[in-house]
Amino acid sequence: ANYVSMFQDPNIQQSYRFTFLYAATATLLLNAVSLYLAVLLTSKVRWPGLWKGIYFIPMVLSGLVVAYCFQYLFNQSIPKIITWGPLGEGLLTNETWAWTGLVLVTVWASFPGTVIIYLAGLSSIGSDVYEAGELDGATELGKFRHLTLPLLAPFVVINTVLGLKNLLNAYDIIVGLTDGGPGVATRSVAMSIFRGFDGGDYAYQMANAMVFFLISIALAGLQLRLTRGRTVL
Repeated sequence: ANYVSMFQDPNIQQSYRFTFLYAATATLLLNAVSLYLAVLLTSKVRWPGLWKGIYFIPMVLSGLVVAYCFQYLFNQSIPKIITWGPLGEGLLTNETWAWTGLVLVTVWASFPGTVIIYLAGLSSIGSDVYEAGELDGATELGKFRHLTLPLLAPFVVINTVLGLKNLLNAYDIIVGLTDGGPGVATRSVAMSIFRGFDGGDYAYQMANAMVFFLISIALAGLQLRLTRGRTVL
């Protein structure tokens, strides 16, 4: 009966829609931003040590601290500067666009770890590879597209699998930023499960947790199947 009720519950359905949209979008954006920053840090940039220190600041901050700081920015500071659209009314209070604010904050808080993995991948690529590319007439964009990206494929796989796994279970940043609101627009599956336990719906949310567990296992298996042969670590 709990499983039947769960599949008919609009709040549960909304939590699954939000969770998968949020996790997929944040994973893609996180990898794109992290790869770009990693390439910048390995290029001939001035004061690379200083930039690395700045980039890794989010790693030492608590997720709740980050969430509360950005909540103040989105709801108090930015509307005073930008009065247009969702930003003017408070991004996190807009039922349609609140999830985008969560994605942006999540990417900012999560990219240091992803950058470290990409830096490790870039450091494993020998300079002779790029020298050979230059002899063949490769441009900077060509070297990135035809040399760097293929050689970084195992690290892209690792960051994608780890990122999706972590973001499907996101909890603290969502609680600190929106607490699942407005309404239930940004309530994740993990939040639904925990709130149900506190509210006395233990058996009902145990059914929800079992379904979420099976979906997570299926996604992990699909990822491993699609990326088989591309990982070396």
